[in-house]
This record gives sequence, C-alpha cells and structure tokens, in this order.
Amino acid sequence: MMILGSKIYKIIALVAFIITVGTLGYMWLSITVTTVGFGEVKPFTPEEKIFTIFLILTSITVFGYAVSTFSEFLVSGKLFDHFKHKRVEKQINKLVGHTIVCGYGRNGKQAISKLKNYGKQYVVIEKSRVLIEKLDLEGVLNVEGDSTTDEFLLKAGILKASNLITALPSDADNLFVVLSARQLNKGCKIISRASKETSYSKLKIAGADNVIMPD
Repeated sequence: MMILGSKIYKIIALVAFIITVGTLGYMWLSITVTTVGFGEVKPFTPEEKIFTIFLILTSITVFGYAVSTFSEFLVSGKLFDHFKHKRVEKQINKLVGHTIVCGYGRNGKQAISKLKNYGKQYVVIEKSRVLIEKLDLEGVLNVEGDSTTDEFLLKAGILKASNLITALPSDADNLFVVLSARQLNKGCKIISRASKETSYSKLKIAGADNVIMPD
C-alpha cells in the first residue's frame, strides 16, 4: 500500500510540475524573449516551438507512466486494496471504546460471536490473507497484519480501545501482544489465550487482566 501511495503522489507531483513549467515557460518566453507581453496573439517563435515540443513529449511520457501504473494496480487488485484500507482506516479512526481481537482462529471466532451478540464494536487483526478475505465478505472490520507489532495494533485503534483479546495459537505471540498493548494503552482491559500452564503467570506479569486456557 505504501508503494501505491508513493506512486500516486509521484504522478500528481509530475503533473503539477508539467503545468507549472508550461505556465512559467510560456510567460518567460512571451515577456523576456519576445518582449510582447500577455495580450497579443502572434505566431510561435522558434524558442516557443522548441519549448512546446518539449512540453508535449514530457506530457505524453507522464501520461503513459500514469496509465501504466494504474493499469498495473488495477490488474493486480492492489488499487482496490488501497481504497479498501483507506475506507477501513477512516472507520477505525471513528471508533472509541471498541474491542480489538487478535487472531481469527477458533477462539477468536468465539470471541467475535460473543461481541456481536452483545452489540459491541470490534476490530480483528489477522495476518492470513485467506481469513482476511473471509472477514471482508462477512463485513467484519479488520486489519491485515501481524498483531505482535505496534504498527498493526495502532492501525486497529489500540490508543482508543477499551478491550483487547489476543487469541493467537502461540503463547509467545500472545505474550508479545500483551506487552505491546499494555505499553500503548495502560487502561485497556487485556484478555489473553494460553495453551500452557507455565504461560499463565508470564502473561499476567506482562499485563494481562485475564488469562483463559480453553484447552
């Protein structure tokens, strides 16, 4: 998504550059080179013809680059993903007091089912592309990425979340999520899944309010 955004900004910058160069170029040629000012209609001078040819060739090059870039992202589906991420980002930014669910496995699905029954707002963080597509089809607000990193917790709105449920299959990953979430939001209630008894105390020390061992 960052690549797409940078290319779009690059195209916009190039178009703005061409317009600026064209405007300033004709102004300079009219006033400085030919000394006729703005209001007079006249045939192009050799300098203006050369500048016009340069401007046309540059415009065609930029236009071709823009078309090829958009075609590439349309064919690959990345353009639609980009707009989807922007839409989701706006929706998440409006949330306050929501619940973040890390992992859309068996336990994650159970947590989401309970939240849905109680009419609570929630965001799912999941790194599996297959599961993300399933969440999209079900209309579930989601963030695609690794929930053990601060970046995706922030994208899911951890700073304004009231609760976080981490239901990842690995106790070590859940520990990372708890540590990161507690550091980012001191007041957030954190519930973690654990598969081993030895992980219970570690998760509590890391900052989990409750540790559930479904197995």
